[in-house]
Amino acid sequence: MPKDPLTPYGNRPMVTPIVHAVNYEYESFEVLRQITDGEVDGYTYHRDDNPTVRAVEKTVAAMEGAEDCIICTTGMAACTMVYLTYLHAGDHLILFHDVYGAHYKVSLILERMGIDITWLDAAHSHLIDEHIKDTTRMIFLETPTNPLCKVIDIAAMRQAADRVGAMLIVDNTFATPYHQRPLELGAHLVVHSATKALGGHNDLMAGAIAGSKDDYDKLWFTRQAIGTTLDAYSASLLERGLKTFELRAQRMAENGLAIAEFLAQHPKISHLSYPGLPDANQYEVSCRQMKNGFGGMLSFDVGDTEDDAKKFITELEVIYHAVSLGATETLVCIPYLTTMLYLPPERRLGFGVLNNTVRLSAGIEEPDRLINDLKQALDKI
Repeated sequence: MPKDPLTPYGNRPMVTPIVHAVNYEYESFEVLRQITDGEVDGYTYHRDDNPTVRAVEKTVAAMEGAEDCIICTTGMAACTMVYLTYLHAGDHLILFHDVYGAHYKVSLILERMGIDITWLDAAHSHLIDEHIKDTTRMIFLETPTNPLCKVIDIAAMRQAADRVGAMLIVDNTFATPYHQRPLELGAHLVVHSATKALGGHNDLMAGAIAGSKDDYDKLWFTRQAIGTTLDAYSASLLERGLKTFELRAQRMAENGLAIAEFLAQHPKISHLSYPGLPDANQYEVSCRQMKNGFGGMLSFDVGDTEDDAKKFITELEVIYHAVSLGATETLVCIPYLTTMLYLPPERRLGFGVLNNTVRLSAGIEEPDRLINDLKQALDKI
């Protein structure tokens, strides 16, 4: 049996082998000791580590400019692992309303554990100092935000966090490392739903947390304890997706901008939000902290009612009505029926998610096909 499953013939295969093994035979007690003491790279049990997963972790770490990375089962598992690793009863956490809706459900669990939580509107992030407490231990944000694509100044948030020694966590799922490197802008950790643009093909679920080696060790402890290690097959799919990631990210950004420019001129569209439009909120911040374009995510209100938005989506012929984002296909959904379904209506409405708000994730199709599809659907409402 080869000692290193990644180099079974003495040279490295072009595709990382899928190692399905749950456990591993030890050559001796001394080898077991060296592995468990961390003296050598080795594997004992899948919940601890897996060579296929470990290869992908190193790839994502390099993409984010991090020392290391933890890969886990889903994006929300990644976020929850961060909370469980660094927060204690009595700590204060700042979250933004305009964040993936499942955070609301996790927040209810955290509150039962004694975590004090303040929710802010991302549009008011410049007022964060008014909400910082001596007990603030973490600021968690997405930028651009989900689903309204608001932009938050990461460097400014780091300055606020430093005033009380808090951690700054940035979810980079919308921007991706192709457009934004939060660690270079001051984030302590960057998280991803790797299900989205990193994987890119609607066929895997995974989460990622990138940061320092010390953070890797702390997060590894949490992952090993609660059992959120990704399976080897999904890790292999993620590695495959990463091979075309930059090509896809570039095309999605080009399509996102083309769609935004078209919709900005359409009379049936209002409250369009795309970070790459010159009249966008925080456009100067977008230009400063994003690169290679502004991503493929945008949000907009269709017509005046929920029925207008539903009619628009129903009439689409090329674009898919589906949740998730960052895929090769262009996807649309109504957030209040999907990603924000968990939120009480008054909270959702309070920061701008209306019943006719639509979120669009640009894919890699020909832009003219997408724009023509949008036009014909809008013509029918």
